Amino acid sequence: MRLWVTVGILSLQASLSLAADLPPPVTHADFPPTDADMVLLGRDLFFDPILSGNRNIACATCHHPSLGSGDGMSLGLGEGAVALGPDRRIEGADGPRNRIPRNAPALFNLGAYEFRVLFHDGRVEADRDAGFGMRMPENAALERPIATPIAAQAMMPPTSADEMAGLGDNPVGAAAARNHFAGEGGVWDLLCKRIEAVPEYADRFAALLGPNRKLHFTDVARAIAEFEAFEFQSIDSPFDEYLRGDEHALTRSQKAGLEVFYGEGQCATCHSGPFQTDHSFHAIGLPQLGPGKEAGSYADKGRIAVTGAPEDRYRFRTPSLRNVTLTAPYGHNGAYAELEAMVRHHLRPIRSLAQYDRNQALLHDVALNTDDWGAMSDMDEVMRIAEATEIMPVDLSDQQVRDLLAFLAALTDPAAVTGRLGAPTMVPSGLPLDTLR
Repeated sequence: MRLWVTVGILSLQASLSLAADLPPPVTHADFPPTDADMVLLGRDLFFDPILSGNRNIACATCHHPSLGSGDGMSLGLGEGAVALGPDRRIEGADGPRNRIPRNAPALFNLGAYEFRVLFHDGRVEADRDAGFGMRMPENAALERPIATPIAAQAMMPPTSADEMAGLGDNPVGAAAARNHFAGEGGVWDLLCKRIEAVPEYADRFAALLGPNRKLHFTDVARAIAEFEAFEFQSIDSPFDEYLRGDEHALTRSQKAGLEVFYGEGQCATCHSGPFQTDHSFHAIGLPQLGPGKEAGSYADKGRIAVTGAPEDRYRFRTPSLRNVTLTAPYGHNGAYAELEAMVRHHLRPIRSLAQYDRNQALLHDVALNTDDWGAMSDMDEVMRIAEATEIMPVDLSDQQVRDLLAFLAALTDPAAVTGRLGAPTMVPSGLPLDTLR
């Protein structure tokens, strides 16, 4: 009898400890309100190639609602390629010469108040000590206030030659090549003039902002951000229902996985809070592939490029795990196409790095200028990645891994599969939309 009482007490203590670790339920109050007309305007801009230098790529090309708000590839093909996701390809001599160096990050819930740092390296960050309260990359200082980090983030892709601006073969690309983003004749000014030249865009912005106000790219970014905040708000998963009190929202395996996630698996050490992210940066020993982010090198040292702090070498932002089953491939460079492989990498990061199978990456089969595997063929670089790794090995059984994967599936909101609004049938510029086969 005494044994059963002891077991019962220990079980109760474990349950109480787990309950203390669980985040509070997410509600609509965790997000700023959005304006319906601004959301619809932002949707058109999000899908319209007018924001690219050569009018051939849109925000949605790399962040499509039907592809988990990404592009479904480890590293995408940017400006100059055609089609979407796995179908994207290079036609003719004017296509991209390299892949985009980092995986297209998911956009789910980035409009929530608590998301204050964005991009894999955190180069956009709300900071009251920065100009207009927002820390921006070099050469991208804001000219006027902007409401949210997600709006500040939307300012950046049109300035990137590889992503949207083009390689100097058009006025926008030429301005981007000179790092001329703000001011008269800069990237943002040139794009605003294009948008104002489309009567429907001009009329809709005038109705929202006032008829005599000159359009600024912060207005464009705000509209895009409001669409993203609405479209990718995702708070109705089985886990959300469980947190709201529905004990039957999770299966037995998902509940077992929840205990692993918040307990022995130590996942919540970094993937904490309502959206399963601590919004911080960690080095987890991911294999490096693609062209890298350092000039003349295949290396990508992550956060240190923003802060200059040696301890930030190979650190990248902790992603939210909401809808993680929809957002493959995984990692800042999409090194793992399968979620189980990414989970198992966390259990044995150094061994996983050393034994990495390059077939685990999803890459378009195209001829490019850079060897995708230069870093992994350089044992010195592999050792540098390994030495910077912060996470420690964790022992989990195969059953615990299966349960953990079941719990991660419970973070999927059914509405996230297609998006809340989805793509428009046409955009005001009249330019063709990218579509999925």
